[in-house]
Amino acid sequence: MAGTSQELKDVTIAFDVMGSDHGPEEVVRGAAQLSLEAPHIHALLVGDRELIDAALADTKHRAEKISVQHTAEFVGMDEKPGEALARKKHASVAVAAQLVAEGEAQALVSAGNTGAGVLACARHFKLIPGVRRAALAAVYPTRGTRGEKEDPFSLILDVGATVEATAEDLVTFAVMGSAYARIISRNERPKVALLSNGVEPQKGPPRVVEAHSKLSSMEGIHFVGNVEGVDIPKGTVDVIVTDGFVGNVCLKMLEGVHETVVELARYAYKEKLRWRAGLAMLSSGIQRIKDITDWEQYGGAPILGFDRIFIKAHGRSKARAIANAGKVAAKAVAHQLGTSIQEGLPR
Repeated sequence: MAGTSQELKDVTIAFDVMGSDHGPEEVVRGAAQLSLEAPHIHALLVGDRELIDAALADTKHRAEKISVQHTAEFVGMDEKPGEALARKKHASVAVAAQLVAEGEAQALVSAGNTGAGVLACARHFKLIPGVRRAALAAVYPTRGTRGEKEDPFSLILDVGATVEATAEDLVTFAVMGSAYARIISRNERPKVALLSNGVEPQKGPPRVVEAHSKLSSMEGIHFVGNVEGVDIPKGTVDVIVTDGFVGNVCLKMLEGVHETVVELARYAYKEKLRWRAGLAMLSSGIQRIKDITDWEQYGGAPILGFDRIFIKAHGRSKARAIANAGKVAAKAVAHQLGTSIQEGLPR
């Protein structure tokens, strides 16, 4: 689908090139791919210039759409974010966040250490007025589709940024998730629900019950009540709201189920001829499962609540996922996600 003139407005995205599972090469390749597919996006690559230049030399790209900010330091995946950023004042994710805060770029994309990314944003960005805590949202595949693009996924937040959320936080998360779903999935009226242990309004801990009461009386948000864990893969709603502890457990469970199903299919294929024949007959269905569980097409997980856009790509992201993360970030900028969130918050 062709983008609107609003979507195609020139935008600069800062990419934290260092620290991902695949090193700088895949991030650079993703930015190079983006320069060919989305010429309205300028990629500002933050990392080791020598490594970046070497990767660019082997990759087709539009040179005028890519620039480099050199820094050799980065936060590794296994490092503690606070300690690492204290030692490495010029870590790539911190430099990239500062560049965005200073207006050199309008959004940040990183496939590196999640905690370091959130902390860098917290230090350099400001929270949107009315937002007390930021939330890490995650996309997950579902049985149903939604929005103008018929996206086969829903959004769950928080999945790790705010471990203990108050009722006020949950209401804010609902507003932020709804705004993101409207913009990215072109879903004009996304269904929003609280995750609880029952659909009744009085089910769940006090903060969930209180949040239910507040959301039920709010205009501008399509709140449909509570959902249970079984509703997550069904795609019963478009946005599921919970605290960071529960959300992170759910996300890891969903990832584990997907990996287990794939491994079982591989095992079955190797073991028996009749199983191989059965899998061949089901090949179109299996391909459909692969398509909807392919997280690379979703780009990444947004950190919502800051006045600047941050898309956290998966650590295992390759070029296609990085390019898609850049496109998602550009769309969020073009549609003024922060303003949309602020306008939806309770007065």
